[in-house]
Amino acid sequence: MLSKARIKLIHSLEHKKYRRQEGLFVAEGHKLVGELISAGHRPAYVCHTPQWPVPADLSSMKDSGSCHIDTVTEAELRSASLLQHPQQVLALFPLPQWQMPTPETGKTHLLIALDGVQDPGNLGTICRLADWFGIEDIICSTDTADIFNPKATQATMGALARVKVHYTDLASFLTETSRQSVPIYGTFLDGENIYGHPLTPDGIIVMGNEGKGISHNIASIVSDRILIPNYPQDRPTTESLNVAVATAITCAEFRRRG
Repeated sequence: MLSKARIKLIHSLEHKKYRRQEGLFVAEGHKLVGELISAGHRPAYVCHTPQWPVPADLSSMKDSGSCHIDTVTEAELRSASLLQHPQQVLALFPLPQWQMPTPETGKTHLLIALDGVQDPGNLGTICRLADWFGIEDIICSTDTADIFNPKATQATMGALARVKVHYTDLASFLTETSRQSVPIYGTFLDGENIYGHPLTPDGIIVMGNEGKGISHNIASIVSDRILIPNYPQDRPTTESLNVAVATAITCAEFRRRG
């Protein structure tokens, strides 16, 4: 049975303050919960309906007493779920502690840096894109949305199991990175056409805020200003691309170059 105290705890985790206080985040649905468990993330609590196929790894955790698991009715799951349409399983996972990457010339894989991205859905989608393009780390400014916001977590569609999302003073991180001669790419409306500009297999791709783009202090650190051109270029068009869409196009071009 799902207790009222447990339901209260789950709902409190919608808020960043309580996620930090409890050291937990919420994951829902077969895909997200299953991929987190498969990747080695150990849940602190799981509740699921009888229809959910319990992974073998979770069964062993239950047997050892390292994870509390409740089998619940659909009505009980609805009372706890943060989704409009619950998906058989809800789990609480400890907030992971990831080590920040230290970029070096010739030794750095491609990274994404996010400067003030506010929409949790965009953030989750960018995490999913990073996973698709083999980018293992995303570096975020402290004012970027929280990846453990339930909307962002769900939007990763399981990519959070493999992609590490870090929060730091982005200007300081990029300044130190630039001293290592690691290229820092940023998307700007006055940048050079990405399809003709030289791109390296390593470096950092900076994407900016949905409305304001890359902030002035971060822009001053960028070494390569690039542009995703509209087509045809003399045709009136929308002001800009959605940040997640722009990230997809940019990452695709980097990977196409190999």
